Amino acid sequence: MHKITFLLLAIGGINWLIFGLTGWDIGMLFGEMNNTVAKIIYVLVGLSALYEIFTHKKDCKSCAGKGGGAPAAPMGGGAPGA
Repeated sequence: MHKITFLLLAIGGINWLIFGLTGWDIGMLFGEMNNTVAKIIYVLVGLSALYEIFTHKKDCKSCAGKGGGAPAAPMGGGAPGA
């Protein structure tokens, strides 16, 4: 499921990039925004985003580890050994 939702999110992101640069939209391949097929695609991309938001920590190796990511910078700001 993660791979499918990730693919749909990538398509959605590329769609926004193309729309921002050219004003052209992937939904135009299937007619206008009011076309049922285009609406289904947009709903699937939106549902994929929600799925990834709520399951991201489980699926992401970087976020699933203890502490949730990169180690914190050392406190004190001084040179090592100072």
